[in-house]
Amino acid sequence: MEIILIRHTTPKIAKGICYGQADLDITDTFLEEIKPIIKEVSVNNDEIIYYSSPLKRCKKLAEKLSNKVIFDDRLKELDFGDWELQNWNDINKEELDHWMNNFVKVATTNGESYLDLHARTTDFLLDIAKQKHKKVVIITHAGVIRSLYSFIKKTSLEKSFDLKLQYSQVLEIKY
Repeated sequence: MEIILIRHTTPKIAKGICYGQADLDITDTFLEEIKPIIKEVSVNNDEIIYYSSPLKRCKKLAEKLSNKVIFDDRLKELDFGDWELQNWNDINKEELDHWMNNFVKVATTNGESYLDLHARTTDFLLDIAKQKHKKVVIITHAGVIRSLYSFIKKTSLEKSFDLKLQYSQVLEIKY
């Protein structure tokens, strides 16, 4: 199966704020940012199955690419729990350091660990693989893309952050 992973466009939020599953809107540069994506990805192609995170920053892009999008909660970004929408500098330093030193296994307060995210995203991938699609487009978040990439390429989750992702980036991969 050919998979096209697309990271959402720039979210409308100040720098330095922790966000994951907060349902952020996108910036005014949205229409400019999607032009290269539209050139690279077939729009409204009935042979391609389109999946997306239901969060607004992905949903708006997905709906520009297809009028037949399947939204799946498993494609949401990491749930930062109590840290959502907090300034990174305002998060308890001990808690933050503990999480930073073991972000794969440690969940944020009332949130989830990267391992939790990985479990739900690989569950999603295994589900869609059973459907024998030739080509899928997945509009989602950096954490999800890194998790799926790590699973497909059989690399460790710790090393998945070596994959640098920009907003609006398109990544093609075979599974």
